Amino acid sequence: MTTDVGLGEPQLVTIAADEDVVRVRQLVRTVAVAAKLSLVDQTKLVTAASELARNTLVYGGGGGAEVTVVDSGRRKGIRIVFADDGPGIADLDLALTDGYTTGGGLGLGLSGARRLVDEFDIDTAAGRGTRITVTKWAR
Repeated sequence: MTTDVGLGEPQLVTIAADEDVVRVRQLVRTVAVAAKLSLVDQTKLVTAASELARNTLVYGGGGGAEVTVVDSGRRKGIRIVFADDGPGIADLDLALTDGYTTGGGLGLGLSGARRLVDEFDIDTAAGRGTRITVTKWAR
């Protein structure tokens, strides 16, 4: 894993084991600091990334995360794409409902991650995996 955080140069992490979830957290923290996100925004992004990386592992059977520094022309941000080839999410509206869980947790995973970032996009369907893109902008 490299921590070069040049603009537009994606950093890739394969998510296949618990240690990879930790690697995603560490990379996101490093990139968020370099992009000058506030401590609060760093914490929000790392928390969201941790949850989404864990979901990629547990529900998607593994996959990857791509972390990129982006620039809107007015400010910098961090974009992370989580992708897996797992079973997909059959009922996305239900999965995004606070309190819904299939894993015995608190049910705040997807909905909680969505609240912690500025942009949240999910592309999924039963049988074709899931791709979640999140962006957090520097304030």
